[in-house]
Amino acid sequence: MSADATTITIYVDADACPVKAEIYKVAERHAVPVLVVSNSFINIPRHPLFQRMIVGEGLDVADDWIAERVGPGSIVITADIPLADRCIKAGAIAIAPNGRAFTPDSIGMALATRNLMTDLREAGTVTGGPKPFSPRDRSSFLSELDLAIRRLRRAGS
Repeated sequence: MSADATTITIYVDADACPVKAEIYKVAERHAVPVLVVSNSFINIPRHPLFQRMIVGEGLDVADDWIAERVGPGSIVITADIPLADRCIKAGAIAIAPNGRAFTPDSIGMALATRNLMTDLREAGTVTGGPKPFSPRDRSSFLSELDLAIRRLRRAGS
C-alpha cells in the first residue's frame, strides 16, 4: 500500500496527551489527517483534516478503538506502552509524547520496564511517577513526528 498523503493518518490517544497542539501543527504542514480519540469531549481546531472520535467509557475502550483501525501508514501518538505494542504489531508507527519512538526492537524492553515499575509501585517500593514533561520533550516529539511522516512518504514513493 502506498503511504502518501491520503493513506497516512495520525491517531491520537488524546485523554492525557500533552502535545495535541504540536500534532495539529505538523499534520497541517504535511496535510495529514488526524483522528483525536478520547472517552470524553476534547476541543480540536476547526480544520477539515482534524476529526474527533468520542468512544465509550471504560478501561481500554479508546485503546481498543485505535488498535482495531491502525496499520501500515498509521502513526499513533500514545504514552500507553501496551497500546503502542498492539499498534506496532499491526504495522503502525508509535510515538510517545516525549518523542520516544517505539519500535519492534524496543517495545519488548519498554513493556518489561513498565511491568516492573507497576510491580514496584504496587509493592510500595517506588512511589514517584515519571519525570515532568519538558520543553526538550516537546521538541523531541516535533522532530520525531515530522521524521515519521517523511519516512512514510518516502516508503510510499
